[in-house]
Amino acid sequence: MRRCEYTSRTSVRGLYKIGAAFAIPHGWNADSWHHYQVTTATTPKGERRRRALVAAAAELLLEGGFDAVRHRSVATRADLPLASTTYYFESLDDLIARAVEFTGSAELDLMRVRVGDVSHRRRGAESTVDLVVDLLVGEVGDAPAREQLIVRYERFVASARHPELRDVQLRLRAQLDDLLAEVLRRSGRMVRQEQLRRLVAIVDGAVVGALSEVDPDPRKIARGALLEVIDIVAPAVNR
Repeated sequence: MRRCEYTSRTSVRGLYKIGAAFAIPHGWNADSWHHYQVTTATTPKGERRRRALVAAAAELLLEGGFDAVRHRSVATRADLPLASTTYYFESLDDLIARAVEFTGSAELDLMRVRVGDVSHRRRGAESTVDLVVDLLVGEVGDAPAREQLIVRYERFVASARHPELRDVQLRLRAQLDDLLAEVLRRSGRMVRQEQLRRLVAIVDGAVVGALSEVDPDPRKIARGALLEVIDIVAPAVNR
């Protein structure tokens, strides 16, 4: 059995709980996080409530997709009055956008921990592909991976229809590209920005196709597709 090089087993759901402790999300400075907040949420109590609502909406998004995120369901999950969802957010779309950012940031934080565990050494095609697929799709035996993937690709589609989500998704995508590039560099692979998009597009297409099957195995499908092109899109660095 292949030994997984990502040693951390922190879950995305676990990172939601960390987020619920009200830390500023990774990659945000204080001014950026302040954009999350309206004037009525500048008190410590207001900030706690707003962040609790965002964390609750993010959990619901993971569990049931966009249809699960409604004012009442979010308030119930956060154990807050229903009116708080309209008091701290301009609209349901605003709340959903914040939940999308929270969800994506939780995924990226988990990925950062995993990438930090990857050693620097030259890797062949199969070992490199395994690392990339573990990062983008999930590790072998990662039970929640399918639902997380569905939510991720729902975000992609939703961002095409809703401008308020598009900027969020672009920020998340840029951070994902950086993490992927780091995995390739640590594997002795050439990193070319124009090819990163191609690599991710191959994985995205394979995963979306696999998720629509009766007995989906997105990891297997993505791995097979990537093996055919990894030495083209990310060739080994000659030494």
